[in-house]
Amino acid sequence: MLRLEGVTVGYDAFLALQGVDMHVHEGELVVLLGANGAGKSSLFYALSGLLRIRSGQARWGELDLAHLRAPQIVAHGLVHCPEGRKLFGQLSVLKNLQLGAYVHRREKAGVRERLDQVFALFPDLAEKRDKPAGSLSGGQQQMVAIGRALMGQPKLLLLDEPSLGLAPLVVKQMFEVIQAINKAGTTVLLAEQNAHAALRIANRAYVIEQGRVIMEGNATALLHDESIRKAYIGT
Repeated sequence: MLRLEGVTVGYDAFLALQGVDMHVHEGELVVLLGANGAGKSSLFYALSGLLRIRSGQARWGELDLAHLRAPQIVAHGLVHCPEGRKLFGQLSVLKNLQLGAYVHRREKAGVRERLDQVFALFPDLAEKRDKPAGSLSGGQQQMVAIGRALMGQPKLLLLDEPSLGLAPLVVKQMFEVIQAINKAGTTVLLAEQNAHAALRIANRAYVIEQGRVIMEGNATALLHDESIRKAYIGT
């Protein structure tokens, strides 16, 4: 479904990613582990058309992502939920969700159906649909961010640090929701620092350091790998 070969991405003279190879198969939940600044967000920006791929190939099925604009990428089913939520705080929850369906706005029946699905997944949002998104708790705002991404009808959902800054109980609920989204048929590539929680729900994992993939493998095996535990989980 998604295949990267030798992908290099940079900001001016700084190389954020160097020769990254990666693949995600249909139906998988793959986690990308790495510390702040490792290159996780840069990878997601490149895949979603917001950052230019300097060299290498990033293919989404038969499509070359390097030659597509961001709206085209969303229309083909690759949707990015960014770190930090990036909500429109003064707009209502409903308006934020509807913006996620912008590229499908002419499919009015489909948008209404997707909205019902999001409210079924996040009942709290149905109750607060007319409230400004910025007035919600951190966990609820993350629900809006994920819900907005789901409104784009993703086949592959890029989730960047969804647990960041959330209370432990909310983190647990968030990972249960991510697992449910995957089991319902959406392929997920999840960037996370919470390695323990992420590896417990993932099929496979990649570890990225200083813009390079340094390790990959079965999620369960990496969960019990001593070097991973010391670096990202703790003993």
